[in-house]
Amino acid sequence: MARVISVEAERFPIAGTFTISRGSKTEAEVITVTIGDNGHVGRGECVPYRRYGETMEGVHAAIEAMRGQIIGGIGRTALLAAMPAGAARNAIDCALWDLEAKLSGKPVADAIGVASAKALETAYTLSLAEPEAMAAQARANASRPLLKVKIGGDNDMARIRAVTEAAPQSRIILDANEGWTDDNIEANLAFAAGQGIALVEQPLPAGRDGILREIAHPVPICADESVHEAKNLEELVGLYDAVNIKLDKSGGLTEALILRDRARELGFGIMVGCMVGTSLAMAPAVLLAQGADFVDLDGPLLLARDREPGLAYQGSLVSPPDRALWG
Repeated sequence: MARVISVEAERFPIAGTFTISRGSKTEAEVITVTIGDNGHVGRGECVPYRRYGETMEGVHAAIEAMRGQIIGGIGRTALLAAMPAGAARNAIDCALWDLEAKLSGKPVADAIGVASAKALETAYTLSLAEPEAMAAQARANASRPLLKVKIGGDNDMARIRAVTEAAPQSRIILDANEGWTDDNIEANLAFAAGQGIALVEQPLPAGRDGILREIAHPVPICADESVHEAKNLEELVGLYDAVNIKLDKSGGLTEALILRDRARELGFGIMVGCMVGTSLAMAPAVLLAQGADFVDLDGPLLLARDREPGLAYQGSLVSPPDRALWG
């Protein structure tokens, strides 16, 4: 019996508004790929990444263009060569992992060597806003052990101070989303260090981050927009201390595992992050993130509603996926 594939665009409302340095959104727009084979079904979800010119229509079309090869039985390794990294490949790759697990009866966790996967402490993200509003967000989540704070404006020191004072017991990651400049980065890093910040994510625009090789890193600096695949990593040595691996950037779990292992070889700290998506998008990332230094897989916590069944979150702990969801 031949494989069958369906591609569906879905929208999930965000609880409130999610704001970063590049703009705001009120819903998560995702594309879900379902591949069926011999009575078994595998699913994968992706979030088109506007930062890289991806759109819902473009990603949908890229997946549809692979329909013949998917029906023909393409495997994950061949998929790496057949498609560029990005959201479209991610949805197909994760659907293939899920399908393989269902067909073989062997969970993905076993296949990637994390059979005893455990619950992970995830960061919880605070949207970019004025300092007083960010302090209110931080106070409301001050019991969470790890907060990720969106910054990247002209008043970031006030934002940093407001959040650290409002959540004094929480470890804090700052995510500038490429919003700092050569002129303010050293002062901002020094201030962040004085406030006890644990990590600063992508302070400068990708490709315009050479100054990071020359300046002090009083707080570890993590690449996000600057890193996609394992082949990118060597050029980041000396610029960054850690890398943020996201399935939508790497183009699926297959490449993300290669990227993670190569990053460790090169001495980078590992963060596993996400776009704002549902539990179906987070599920493979929870397995990828076993043993990571930082975990930021809070997408479903930011939604007004998630898929059923979804991942189990208890406070800031996210458990590995039930196989009814994925894997």
